[in-house]
Amino acid sequence: MLETGSTGFMLLATSLVMLMTPGLAFFYGGLATKRNILGIMIQSFVSMGWTTVLWIFFGYSLCFSGGAGGIIGNFDKAFLMGIGVDSMYTNGKIPEFVFIAYQMMFAIITPALITGAFANRVTFKSYMIFLTVWQIFVYYPFVHMIWGGGLLAEWGVLDFAGGIVVHATAGFAALASVFYVGARVDKNSTPNSIPLVAIGSGLLWFGWYGFNAGSEVAVDGITVTAFLNTDIAASFATITWLVIEWSRERKPKLVGLLTGGIAGLATITPCAGFVPVWAAPIIGTAAGLVCYFAVQLKNKMKWDDALDVWGVHGVGGFLGTILLGVFAYKNLNPAGADGLLAGNSSFFFKELIAVVGASVYAFLFTYLMLILINMITPVRVSEAHEKEGLDAALHGERAYDEGAL
Repeated sequence: MLETGSTGFMLLATSLVMLMTPGLAFFYGGLATKRNILGIMIQSFVSMGWTTVLWIFFGYSLCFSGGAGGIIGNFDKAFLMGIGVDSMYTNGKIPEFVFIAYQMMFAIITPALITGAFANRVTFKSYMIFLTVWQIFVYYPFVHMIWGGGLLAEWGVLDFAGGIVVHATAGFAALASVFYVGARVDKNSTPNSIPLVAIGSGLLWFGWYGFNAGSEVAVDGITVTAFLNTDIAASFATITWLVIEWSRERKPKLVGLLTGGIAGLATITPCAGFVPVWAAPIIGTAAGLVCYFAVQLKNKMKWDDALDVWGVHGVGGFLGTILLGVFAYKNLNPAGADGLLAGNSSFFFKELIAVVGASVYAFLFTYLMLILINMITPVRVSEAHEKEGLDAALHGERAYDEGAL
């Protein structure tokens, strides 16, 4: 029977997750150089339009309808066929249309996360192909396998809100993109607007409450636990990153503090509704520590992941999935499992195998996909366009007057 409270909450959660994509655009746009702000922001905003088209045409159906082998769904719900105003989501508490909209917001932001890795270097035409193909062959299968009752779900793999499905796949796809596209010609990485980064970070943090708490798809004690775990982990990661960077560089950095918060949010995502509140500070502290040094490793290895997508989202999602295998307790969430601390080592290894497999697949497929896209249209912009800046060269617009540059 429809629950008006749960339905209203899920509409709010959907709106919050939608807000994360503009937040991401502001976050990345502020970190970008002055001549590349619009070029990276449009990559997030175009996903809001094009991903919605794909989702309605066949994306939702491939994720959440029955399919052969448990890897991908079928086309039974393509164009939302057979779904009406009276159709209910499987828990019987909310209309299916609400669930469709909620999951669509996840599909929108996931490929947009990747764009920070290849900032300033990729043609818009190749990105549109990337946006389409990556969702079909990476995002949709993992949604179906874990959230759509597919192969990994049947095996017992859990992912509350997207440690594997969103962050690990996007983060390791980002790393593959960096390896294929190569380093920037201009190594200047000075953010054009740290206040814009702060606004984007605030919107992401705010929206993440809908991202994680909404993944319970109801209003109950688990919803509240996920909400609180989200804030606690992000806060501990923020302070951990700040303290480490402050001690090493002798100055407290706002960008570092904000990045630490995002790392904590990514890391708690798979765990939020499956672990007790006392675990959230541990997970957040681990996120700040591990993701900070992942970014330092990236710098040492000279991987030109411009906006640290791999170190924050890839490593954060990977770490969070492993920690879910440690801290999960079934008595907290009957839909969950007992983890390593509760004496269930098999669940820990299932999570480990799943996140390793997803990360490797996302990396390899993305690299091969970019090779194929480059056969159709150049992936990388010309050196002249890169030096000019993608705002003017590709889009004919500028974020600032020429005198401000």
